[in-house]
Amino acid sequence: MKKQNKLYHLLIIPALIIIGIISCDKKYDGKDNSLETLRNANNRITYSKTKLDSVQAINVITSQKVQDLLDLSTLYTSGNKDTEIDSVIYTQMQAHFLSKDSNNLKPLLKEMDSLKVKFAKVNNLTTSKSIHEKDTLDFATFDVEYYDNKKTYITTVNRKAQYLLKASPVKFQKEFKFYFTKFYQKESDSTKTTKPAN
Repeated sequence: MKKQNKLYHLLIIPALIIIGIISCDKKYDGKDNSLETLRNANNRITYSKTKLDSVQAINVITSQKVQDLLDLSTLYTSGNKDTEIDSVIYTQMQAHFLSKDSNNLKPLLKEMDSLKVKFAKVNNLTTSKSIHEKDTLDFATFDVEYYDNKKTYITTVNRKAQYLLKASPVKFQKEFKFYFTKFYQKESDSTKTTKPAN
């Protein structure tokens, strides 16, 4: 009986180690960045009031907007940043913000450059509201998984963004456009984690 237990332990321990190594070698499984991303991430879409009635709908829209901005950012940081297409990508990124201030993008681009990110994936996004004096502020908290050019996992960062749904009447109907007011603001972000978010 003791020999069977020893044999069992000798087989189980290496199997667990192999499973652990395989699970840590996480690969990017999202869409590849391409010019198709650029064409579709222009922030021109408006949303009707009925589409914004549920928290789930707002979470889906916000997650899509965050992913769009991250996809554009990975395209921009993987280029030379001085070509005509880079200029178009930068303009598309700025279209996601209410103000066209270059400081909106600096923390995001700096982080992606320093980690040599080629792909990014949004996970665990939740939205919340905060009352400040007479204003209601909308926030999104989310995890971003970063991957390198071989689609190998780098790290996960926890981030926070502030957004605004601005009225944009279309054909006499109340419609709204989505804009970020703050994105990757260091004072509101938490520290990096090194495990993949599953």
